[in-house]
Parts: sequence; structure tokens; C-alpha cells
Amino acid sequence: MTNPFQHREPHIEHNERIRTPQRETYRALREVFQSAGQEEREFAVILPVGCGKSGSIAIAPFAFLSRRTLVIAPGVAIAQQLGRDFDPSNPNMFYQKCAVLAGEPYPEPVEIRGTTTNRADLDEAHVVITNIQQLQGGDSNRWLRQLPADYFDLILFDEGHHGVADSWMALKAQFPAARIVNFSATPMRADGQVMEGRVIYTYSIFEAIREGYVKGLKAVQLNPRTLRYVRSEDGQEVEVALDEVRRLGEEDPDFRRSIVTSAETLNTIANASIRELHRLREETGEQRLKIIASALNYEHCRQVVEAYAARGLRAAYVHSREDGPANLRVMQRLNNHELDVIVQVRKLNEGFDHPFLSVAAVFSIFSNLSPFVQFVGRIMRVIQQNTPGHVLNQGVVVFHAGANIAQRWADFQEFSKADRDYFDQLLPVEDVDPDHGPAERVIEPVPHDLSGLEVRGQSEVHLEEIPLLQDDAALAALRVLQARGYSTEDIAAAYQTLQPVPVARVRQRQAMRNGLPARVSTAAARILGERGINPQGRELDRRQFTRTNIVMMVAAINKHANALVGMGSGQRHEFSLEMLDRIDQGFDDILAAAVAEMFDGH
Repeated sequence: MTNPFQHREPHIEHNERIRTPQRETYRALREVFQSAGQEEREFAVILPVGCGKSGSIAIAPFAFLSRRTLVIAPGVAIAQQLGRDFDPSNPNMFYQKCAVLAGEPYPEPVEIRGTTTNRADLDEAHVVITNIQQLQGGDSNRWLRQLPADYFDLILFDEGHHGVADSWMALKAQFPAARIVNFSATPMRADGQVMEGRVIYTYSIFEAIREGYVKGLKAVQLNPRTLRYVRSEDGQEVEVALDEVRRLGEEDPDFRRSIVTSAETLNTIANASIRELHRLREETGEQRLKIIASALNYEHCRQVVEAYAARGLRAAYVHSREDGPANLRVMQRLNNHELDVIVQVRKLNEGFDHPFLSVAAVFSIFSNLSPFVQFVGRIMRVIQQNTPGHVLNQGVVVFHAGANIAQRWADFQEFSKADRDYFDQLLPVEDVDPDHGPAERVIEPVPHDLSGLEVRGQSEVHLEEIPLLQDDAALAALRVLQARGYSTEDIAAAYQTLQPVPVARVRQRQAMRNGLPARVSTAAARILGERGINPQGRELDRRQFTRTNIVMMVAAINKHANALVGMGSGQRHEFSLEMLDRIDQGFDDILAAAVAEMFDGH
């Protein structure tokens, strides 16, 4: 059987449908194939989100004249997307869509998916696509047991920053003669380990924006003039200025957690992100633009959703603790443009593509750069392709000055100089004058322990807009203003003070009412988990043994919540805002009473 990877010449050079980073990646891979020694088997390619990574993977086997290629994705969704790029029956298959091959024969693809594929299918294929979970288990894995060591001569890892995990390392060892190429938007994993392989090509985000492959970004930092908080060590209330807010955010993990979990900060970030969303919608006339928010954990998702809902926006969250159908319903609403805000915890990462996400609201803490780049990448997909500067291709990142971390620059070691300069403008490294300078570092949610400091309030919050590309025209305009006698203070005074989004009491009540069931269910599951009790068991229903433990625990919490405000079962629709506030403030006591009822004396 003729192997197209070996016997057909792909149309890549002088092909207007092939993007610059795809063409240059192909050249780099060809050079590696022709010049690298056999002892060097692993390489890395770094491409920003939206720059054609899937297409680069599709043409990579031609660069190596591959006999049989294995393409590995970190999850099912990305594997299916890659499978479509290779599928000849798909009219948008990459080789047809981009005129890489003029008609058949095309490389024969096959996907490993459960038991639907057999060894004979693989033997017929030139490219095998799967997700890493299908090849886990070492010697016990049915595929790895039956495939000889020389079965693949090329392995392509999509999102290759995952590739230092044990399961990926075992797979590499299974096929020791295969060349390996890791493709990723970032060279580092969430845990700080570096993607393996010599970096043979990297395309800067700076260039990607200039070519119109991704949105232009700016950051909006929220600078409180002062902030009041309670010190955990002595219980004293302290008021600090912006410089001290930044320093504490840099040095104190408890302070960072207290910042992003306080009601004051949560409402401030929500207000600022709504302001940016309204501005973008008004400027573009596109009402489908949306906010994506990063939360710390399941309970924090609920709080963030409530904050947006109270301000009149349609908000929902996805989380790994929700079942598949629940998350799918939320995603369907997002795709149908029935939401203004999607909230998530490490859920919408690689492979997620919704170009109408234009504002990234950072309610979480990140421990290194890589997950932050993944999160910001969700708003970098362009709406208008290949049109640099188009009004629709704008993205905004909103964050609080106190959410900083100390090791934000360690991940830049493998980035190109242009990208370091780019992110320097988003995440400045130096302390900056409060009247002029920005700051922001985030990535990877912290543990779910939200104890520590308590933020009591913050005075005037100033918005500071930070463009992410040097704008010579803007700099020239500033020089003109200075030449005409305007001082730095005059210019700084033009910064806007954040005006809170008015919250109607009825919407606040509805948001709190709608969020209460999720809060009760989360608490009930945690209580059972702490005691090692199966939620689906029935031992807590000591009379009839018909209701599950989770139902019993939820019922107990609901009963004591109702009792606190003097209401009965089935009257939640009658709860006032004052009642819901009392339940919110007394929730710990409600849980204690429910636990005492269910477990004390048994």
C-alpha cells in the first residue's frame, strides 16, 4: 500500500492557506529529520493557542517521511478534534481544507477508542490517533501488549507539556526507536516541570497578534487605594496602602487567598469585568461576547455565579464534581449564546474553543505561569480570522493587585524573548508607583483551605489599563501632552475610578436563593466524605431505609436552615433577602446542628 507520508509531496511552501508558524514548524521538523543524530529522539514545538497547532501536527509526518505515526492527546475532546483533521470523509479535513494534498490518496487514519478498533485496523493505518488514557496501564494494556517496539517511527504529543507524566514516559519507553515531537502553547506543566525535548521552533505571541492569529490583549488591574484586613496572628484590624497590598500579595499565601475569597474583592472583580464586557459589546455591536472566570473551587464557583447573577448577567459554572450531563447542559447554553459568563475551575483548558469569550476575570490564584497562559488562552481565539487590529479581536484580563505570587517568572526560561517582553507588559516584574504601575500573577488554584485572613474592605478602587504591545503612537501622544504642560499627575488623574454595578435587591435575593441548593449539596457531600460515608448508602435513613445518605444529609441541613428563619418546607420561594443573609451568616451553625442531629448519639 502506498504511504502518502513517504510518497507524496505536500503543498506547504507558497501555500497561502498554510500559516506562517505552520510553514516554519514544517521546515524545522524537516531539518531535524535530515540532520539530527539517532541518539537525539525528542523535540519540542511551542505555538500559541489559535496559531494552527492541529494543522502543524497533521503535516509533521510528511517532514519525517513517517512509516506509521502515533498522535497522542491529553483527553478525548482533543483526540476527536485531531481525528477529524485526518478524516478523509470530513470536508474540513486539514489536507483538503488547506489544499495540502490535491486529492487522494490520503493518509489512512484510525482512532483508538475503546473496543471499536482492532489490531487489523491499526495495521492498515498510516496515522493512529488516541488520548493517553487509552494507552495507560503498562504491560496490562491490551494495545501495548500486542504492538511491537518498532510499530511507530514517530510519536506526536499534543499539549506536550503533559509529557513528563509517568504514563507518557512509559509510552515513550514502549517504542524506543520512535522520534518524538511535543507540541504545546507553553513549555511547562502546572506542577512546574519542563516539557521534554530540545525546542526546535517557537512562535511568539507578539507575532501571533501582529498577524491576526490571536486577539490583542490588555490587562486591567484593580488598585485599591487602601485595604483593611484582620491579621490572623493577633486578630488586629490593619489598614494598608496599595504598595503594602502588593507586597503582602507577593509574600503571604494567606493574604492572597483572603484577597480572592473576600466579598469585597469578588464584587470588585465582577464589577470591573462587567464594565469591560459592556464596553466591548458597545464598541463592537456584538452582544455575544462573554466573560470567562477562574474560581478556586466548587463553593467559590457558586459565589462567583451569584455575584454575576445579582448584577443581571446570565451566569453558570462547569466543574469536575458535576456530572457529565450537567456540564453538557451548561456548555450547550454557552454555545447557544444563552450565557454572559462561564465560571470554571481548571475545566475549560486545552482544546476548548469559543471565540466569543473576550474577558478573562481572575478570581483564583495561580502557582506558576503555565496554567495562567492556558486560562488566558481561552480569550485569545479570534472572531475575525487573519485581520490584525479588528475591533472584534480584543481580549481583556481583569485581576486584583493583591493576588500576586513570587515565582511568576520561572516559567519564562523556555519562552522566546519576544514573549517575555509581551508578558512583561501584562505581568510587570518590578514594584511600580501606585499611580502608574500594574501588577498581576496567577495560576493553578490553591488548596481548598480558605481559612486565614479576613478582608474587611477597600477604599477607592482605581482601574489601570495595561496595553500588551508597545504603541508608538500612544507614547508620542503622551509626549505631546507633556510638551503642552500637562504633568504626570494630570495624566494619572485621568484614570477612572471603578464604579460598582448597581445591584437590585430582587436580583440579589434571586441569586442567593438559586445558589443555596448547590451550597447545601456541597456541604452535605463534604460532611459525608469526612466521615467515610457512602452518599448512595441508606444507613442514615434509620426508619425506612429508602432514602440515600446524601438525601438525608441535604434534608437535615435544609430543615435547620428553614428553622433559622422561621420558615417551613416548600417555602423557599417566599424567602426574603434578609432571611437569605441570615442563612449565609449562620451557615456554619446550621451545619453543626444538622451534624448533631444526624450523628450525635448514634
